[in-house]
Amino acid sequence: MALYLLLFQGYPLVQELYLSFTSTALLTPDQHVFVGLQNYIDLVTQEDFRQVLLITAIYTVVCVVAAIALGLGAALLLDAPFRGRGLARALVTIPWAAPPVAVALIFVWIYNGQYGIFNHLLGALGGSARLESWLDSPALALPAVLLTTIWQIFPFAAVVILAALQGVSSELREAAVIDGAHRLSVFRAVVWPSIQPSVALLALFLSIWSLRRFDLIWLMTQGGPIGSTNTLVIELYRRAFVYRDLGQGAAVGMVGLSIALLITVVYFRHMQRAGHGKTVARRAPGERQR
Repeated sequence: MALYLLLFQGYPLVQELYLSFTSTALLTPDQHVFVGLQNYIDLVTQEDFRQVLLITAIYTVVCVVAAIALGLGAALLLDAPFRGRGLARALVTIPWAAPPVAVALIFVWIYNGQYGIFNHLLGALGGSARLESWLDSPALALPAVLLTTIWQIFPFAAVVILAALQGVSSELREAAVIDGAHRLSVFRAVVWPSIQPSVALLALFLSIWSLRRFDLIWLMTQGGPIGSTNTLVIELYRRAFVYRDLGQGAAVGMVGLSIALLITVVYFRHMQRAGHGKTVARRAPGERQR
């Protein structure tokens, strides 16, 4: 395991770190010019890059919060007994299982100003029908990409939270109901403390995946229009393979890696303070099936 991590994780990481301190062209990757911190200084002083960080933060936070909120609501509904529950649990996973390429193509058509159904639905509901494509509007492109992303990833959150709900003691729930607690009190006193470690771990995974999501955004907008959906990974690809500057691309990648590491450190410190570290390590989400 140590050899694997050293060869396939450590060596590429060190190579990228070194590359971020050089001026390296894509067409001549073997010819490095050491420039120290100049690539990072250029990034910090560029207003466009600060805008990229802001869009990345908005995209990540909205994706994580909305996916967990919708996933929690769906999981609570699917945890309740009703006829056809098994089929409903299977159907809710369809968006998550769909390939990002297919999802991107479908939603590009949905958001089209002339042929898409989104504008027709808004017009039918009494809203003003827009003739422009949502993905061509700097004000609407990011919300449109966010809606698409949340639609695709919230089933994963629902499945993870549903698995965590299976481990909540039914005896504790029944005892709380017998004591006169209503549904909200039962959720706050019994259910939430049990599923909170799983939700926190889910938030960590969704945060990192949102930071590194490339395919869906690139296929829908390629970071445009006017950079309104330009996240860190899109900027990395653009600088490395469009502008052919591997040094700048590596610096952007190291910034993204630093943010992901910071989020991970915050997660583990939060879990240590909450006393869930041992619980998370001992029991994976959904380990106990009811």
